[in-house]
Formats: sequence, C-alpha cells, structure tokens
Amino acid sequence: MGVGEGATEEVRPARELDCVGLYCPVPIARTKEEIEKIGVGEVLKVEADDPAAEEDITRWAKRTGHEIVKFEKDEGILMFYIRRTK
Repeated sequence: MGVGEGATEEVRPARELDCVGLYCPVPIARTKEEIEKIGVGEVLKVEADDPAAEEDITRWAKRTGHEIVKFEKDEGILMFYIRRTK
C-alpha cells in the first residue's frame, strides 16, 4: 500500500479489541498487549468509549511508531484502526 491509499479503501483488521466501559490507561495497556499478537503490517481495531482514549491512544501510537490508518466515532464509540509497524 502506498502513501495516502488507506483513506478510501476498507481497512480489514487482523484482530479486534473491545475496550468499551474501560477507562484510561486500561485501553492503552490492552492495546499494547493486543498489538503484540498481530504481525507487522497488520491492523488492530480498538473500540473504546472513554473520551480520553482519543488523545491517549493517538499519542501512544505516535510515540511507539504505530500508524492509525483510520479513526471513526459512532454514537460515543471511538474506533481506532492501528497498523503495527514494528
């Protein structure tokens, strides 16, 4: 996949993590554990409803070098699609 191609095509997660009802930093800790279970280049979908998760998970991904390829909000549920990069 080249740069900029991810915006319009469907992202297929290799694994999904449900963090609804959990508060930070638990979603970050669970995301860190789950991303270790997928291969480099694969995508982890994380769902959370803690409003702080938007900034926390985005910052965590940037700090650890993983790429958020897609982000959606739907009725209070935050959905992150995070590509493992290393």
